[in-house]
Amino acid sequence: MSTPADAAALTARYYDLDEHDHPEGGSTMLGFWIYLMSDCLIFAMLFAAFGVLGGNYAAGPGPKDLFDLPLVALNTSMLLLSSITYGFAMLAMQRGQARATQGWLIVTGLFGAAFLGIELYEFAHLIHEGATPQRSAFLSAFFTLVGTHGLHVTFGLVWLGVLLVQIGQRGLIAANRRRLMCLSLFWHFLDVVWIGVFTFVYLMGMLR
Repeated sequence: MSTPADAAALTARYYDLDEHDHPEGGSTMLGFWIYLMSDCLIFAMLFAAFGVLGGNYAAGPGPKDLFDLPLVALNTSMLLLSSITYGFAMLAMQRGQARATQGWLIVTGLFGAAFLGIELYEFAHLIHEGATPQRSAFLSAFFTLVGTHGLHVTFGLVWLGVLLVQIGQRGLIAANRRRLMCLSLFWHFLDVVWIGVFTFVYLMGMLR
């Protein structure tokens, strides 16, 4: 018959009972990558839905009737420039320059706000022309895909504003550096998604 000492020895042999060090924020990046993968699935489903429904105009207007490619190209340049300026912010962070980091983040936010402003103008113009989401399956898929991306950019701008305040209060501490890295991944992810939107929705739509 086993004794409590035998049971304790058996437990110690097969199980590691020592407490391990868990550094602050050690799982943050892994968790954020998992979140980005879930976001990839969301946008993949929206792209798939647009691929199926994008040609169903219900005798209404199509891409050639609605899209203003020069305006969309300008909008795309705003988001691409914001990714470049965020890269400069990360370089300033690596050098430990809090003020420069904040400055580049502000420029990034301005480009992001310009992108949203142009997108809202495009939506308002389409609705004014009667091209509402209820008009056809094509427009429903279009507003859902582009609008979801716009909501993500809005969330990114809010997050960027919060980070500006946190850096101003506490500087480039380890926690703020992690947050800047996570927002960097998120912002560049939105840039990649928009390139897909610009190519698949706008350019290919004009070729149909």
